[in-house]
Amino acid sequence: MDRLRQRADFLAVANGARASSAAFVVLSRLRDDDGPIRVGFTVTKKNGTATERNRIRRRLRELVKLLDAISMRPHSDYVLIGRRAALNTDFATMFEDLRSALRRLDRQQPKPSSAFSSEVNAGPRQENASKNSHSARRKPN
Repeated sequence: MDRLRQRADFLAVANGARASSAAFVVLSRLRDDDGPIRVGFTVTKKNGTATERNRIRRRLRELVKLLDAISMRPHSDYVLIGRRAALNTDFATMFEDLRSALRRLDRQQPKPSSAFSSEVNAGPRQENASKNSHSARRKPN
């Protein structure tokens, strides 16, 4: 398992599926390449001081280390967004919440072949819809 470090990778995962728990939010995205599973961690400043944010981040990293890779989809990126509740929540509870969130994400994400076909088919329709909506708003001269 590798780490996500580039902002562009975090932004790409933000458009994927999401599952929430009391202590964190898990985002995931299936990639098109054959690379390893990558995981990123983020904790916003509204969650407390730097030491509290670092403690949340360390707890999230430890959860992922203890988790077996079978629970995660191959060729995927995951981002764990820590919440303030991660400071006080029991570690075993957080671990079960993470496993549950990964199962929910697995059900949300489409299979690789169907995801590609829906993106290909949706492209021209979206372009036509945006063109039609702009022309309908314009007043004639």
